[in-house]
Parts: sequence; structure tokens; C-alpha cells
Amino acid sequence: MTPAPALAVAAVSHAFGPRAALDQVSFELRPGDFTVLLGLNGAGKTTLFSLITGLYHCGRGRISVFGHDISTAPSPALARIGVVFQQSTLDLDLTVEQNLFYHAALHGMARAAAAPRIAAELDRVGLTARRRDRARHLSGGQRRRVEVARALIHDPALLLLDEPTVGLDMESRGFLLDHVRRLCAEQRLAVLWATHLIDEAGIDARAIVLHGGRVLAEGPVPAIVRDAGAATLKAAFDTLVAAVPATGGPP
Repeated sequence: MTPAPALAVAAVSHAFGPRAALDQVSFELRPGDFTVLLGLNGAGKTTLFSLITGLYHCGRGRISVFGHDISTAPSPALARIGVVFQQSTLDLDLTVEQNLFYHAALHGMARAAAAPRIAAELDRVGLTARRRDRARHLSGGQRRRVEVARALIHDPALLLLDEPTVGLDMESRGFLLDHVRRLCAEQRLAVLWATHLIDEAGIDARAIVLHGGRVLAEGPVPAIVRDAGAATLKAAFDTLVAAVPATGGPP
């Protein structure tokens, strides 16, 4: 039997009143995939993440995580997901460790079980020495590292990151990209990385081009470039989106 995909999005549509935010969106992620969801602001990326994470009800289409339907079996589906939202959600008055222990408790993890996981993830992002500092005393890049560590405390198999490098400097951007891609390679973590920054989709990544709430292209970056008759991913992206007007719906 073929294993269930890490994430399966099938014919998902969503609207805010008369405005369509997503229109028949379909794709799959497998364990170990680093997939870049590439779209301009307003393309529908955040709406899609809100549906996958259960913040919005998926009324049209189907979303499943390792075979668990997000609508009918939300608990086992959400238990497999780690999320880094576009807006920071750290409590700035708590220490780094306190933020992580609080997240672990929300996932039902006992403190004794969470402690080694927290230590390991902080070590991976190079913040062990800052574990007792209040989050407000960290730089923007360091806070993002904490949020990535926090998303992995409960050992998810699917990681969603919504515009994780917005406002970060080049060094911080590079660290996060390298760290997450290493997790894909070493731990078979499936990753959906949403961004409007084309350079974050390396030549060896998979990409989904989302525009006006529709998937215009999906697959390995070289294949998308080739099929668009372009020389670069940026040129391919420009060619694809130029042919389809945006809906003007929510992001």
C-alpha cells in the first residue's frame, strides 16, 4: 500500500463573501519534500495555511495530513503539524524556555518529556546560551529561530512556515533556509515554505506557484522553468502570473 502523503490538498476553494481567495487548489507533499509556496501578497498563501491548520473551516475540497482529514479528524491531523506563522506569536515577557515549555504543555507533553526536546531544538538553532533570556531581548532573527524550535518541540512530521523571513537580514534568512532544508534531508520532515521571495526557492526545491487563488504551476523548479520556456524561475514566475489576473481577495 502506498503511504499517505504528508499533506494532500484536493480541490480546495475558499471565499470571503463574493471574493474568491482560493479556487480549486490541489497538490501533495511527501516526507522529505521542501516545497516553496510562491506567490505575491494577496495570492492566497495565508488563507491556505489557515485552512490547513484549522483556523478556517474547509467547506469546499479536502485537506488531509498523513491520511487524517482536517475537518473530520482534526486532532490526529493537527498533532502532526508544526507551524511558524507570519506574525510573531512569542510572549515577549516570558523567557525562551518558558515560551517553549508553554507550547509543549499545549500539546500535552509532560515537562520531563519536553525538557530534552527543548534542549535539542535550542542547540540546533544556536540559542542554548539565551534560553533564560526574555524573548523581548532577542533580535528579530533570534526570535524566528525560537519560533522554529517551538514548532518542532512536539516532533511533527509536517512543518508549515508562512513568510518566515520577512523583515530579517540576509544572514538570518540564510540560516533559517539552511536549517529547515537540513531537517528535510536528515529527518524526512515535509515542509511547506510560503514566500513571495523567489530566491528562497533553490534549484533543487519543489515549488507551487499560487496566483489569484489558483495553482499555476507545481513541480521541481527546473521543470517549472522549462515548461514556461524561461531561463530562470523569476522569468517563469513573471510569465505565469502575467497571464492570469489576481482576484483581489484576502492574502
